Amino acid sequence: MNKNKRKSFFKIKVSIKSFLFFIALVGALAFYFGSVFAVPAGAQKTDLSLMYKVWNILDNDFLDVHREEREKEITEKDHLWGIIAGLTASYDDPYTVFLPPSQSKDLNDDISGEFGGIGVEIENRGGYLTIVSPLPGTPADRAGLKAKDIIVKIDDKDSINISSAEAAKHIRGEPGTKVKLSIARRGKPDLMEVEVERAVIKIPTIKTYKKDGVFVIKLYSFTEKSPELFLNAVKEFSESGYDKLIIDLRGNPGGHLFAAVYIAGLFLPEGEVIVTEDYGNKREKDILRSGEYHESNGSINIFTDRVKIAVLIDGGSASASEILAGALHDNNRAVLMGTNSYGKGTVQELKEIGEGASLKYTIAKFILPGGDWISQKGIPVDIKVDISEEEIKKARESGSFSDEIDPQLLRAIKKMQAFKSQDDILKVIEEKREERRKKAEKEREEKIKKILDKE
Repeated sequence: MNKNKRKSFFKIKVSIKSFLFFIALVGALAFYFGSVFAVPAGAQKTDLSLMYKVWNILDNDFLDVHREEREKEITEKDHLWGIIAGLTASYDDPYTVFLPPSQSKDLNDDISGEFGGIGVEIENRGGYLTIVSPLPGTPADRAGLKAKDIIVKIDDKDSINISSAEAAKHIRGEPGTKVKLSIARRGKPDLMEVEVERAVIKIPTIKTYKKDGVFVIKLYSFTEKSPELFLNAVKEFSESGYDKLIIDLRGNPGGHLFAAVYIAGLFLPEGEVIVTEDYGNKREKDILRSGEYHESNGSINIFTDRVKIAVLIDGGSASASEILAGALHDNNRAVLMGTNSYGKGTVQELKEIGEGASLKYTIAKFILPGGDWISQKGIPVDIKVDISEEEIKKARESGSFSDEIDPQLLRAIKKMQAFKSQDDILKVIEEKREERRKKAEKEREEKIKKILDKE
C-alpha cells in the first residue's frame, strides 16, 4: 500500500472495534496463505479504502432488525466469509465458488454419497439457477424435474443470481419436509409450481442390466470408487458372452476426471488422447492419454473390435460424462445415442483454505480428442433416441417406468441390435461427422455472404 493510499485510509474514522477486527482479518488471511502474508498483484493495484469505508459505516450504524428470525448472531467470522465470497463471485464463473464451513460440509456429504434433499445437481449459469441433472430415482426425478430447467423461486423466494451453494442450502432439509420450486422450462410459456418432498438421498454409483442380447452398464457418477466398480462391471459383461454394450451416462453430472480417463482407457489402445486440459496462459496444456492411472497394461484396451459399444447420453450428462463419451466417440470406438449432452467444458479444483472452509475454482477448459470445446453447446449424438414428458408421465402412472429398463433405454437397445459389426458403427459415426461438417461449412458461407451483402 503506497503513501497516498495509506493517507486516504486513515482519513476514515475507524472505531476501535473495526480496527481490532481489521487486525484480526489480516492475521487470519496470513494464516490461510502461509506464515508470510503475500498480497496478490491485483490487490496491490486496487484502492481498498471504499471497502473499509463501507465496513466502518455498517459497523457503526447498521441495525439488525432480523436478529430474532435468525438462529445465531452474525459474527465477525461471517463478515470474513462474506468478503471472500464476494471476491470469488467477482470472477463471474458459475463453477468458481467459496464454500464456508457449513457449505463445505454439504459438499463432503455429496462426496460421501448420502445427504438429505431432493436429489438434484444445480449450477448458476448466467445468473439463472439451472438444473444440471436430477439424480435417477430421487424425489426430483419422480417430480419430473429435467436438466436445464431453471429454478426461479425456492419456497416463493427469488433465486435469480444466487449461488448454487446458497440455493442448495435452501433446497436441502430434513427428510419428510417439502420444498416448493417455481420452474421455467424451455418451450413452456408459464412457470411450473413443483412441490417436492425431501428424502435421504443415497447416490448410487453403478448398476448392470441384461436385455435382449445387450449388456447395459449404468454409471450414475464418477467417484474415487468408479474405476474399480466399472472394471468389475466390465468383467461381468465379458463373462456374459454378449458382444453389445451400452454405457448409460444419462443424468450423470460428472465428478472425478481421473475416473473418466481410466474408464476410457479400458476401451482404447495405449497412448490415445482422451482429453486435453487447456490452462490458457497459466501453464502448459496437459494431454491425458489412455493408459494413465492404469496399474498395468492388462486393463488397457481389453476388448477387440468384436464388441460393439454405444454411449447413451442426454442433457443431464455433464463434465466427466462428456469426457468419457467424447473420448470413445472421437477415437471411433463408440456410437453416441440419446440427446445432446449438457455442455460443461471446464475443470475445477477443490482446495481447503482453513477452518473448514474451501474454495472450488476453475483451472482449465477441457478439449475433446476431435478438438471441440463443448461448453454451452454439448456433444451432439449420432443417433437420436428421445423420450417425451408425456411418455414418462404415462409410464410412471402405469407403473411400467423404472430406474432399470425405461422406454428410452429400450429404444437404444433396439437400435443397438441393428449393429452387426464395428464397421456398421464406424459408418454411422462417419456419416454424422460428414453431415455436421457440411452443416458448419454452410453456416460459415452464409455468415460470409451476410457480411459481403452489408458492404
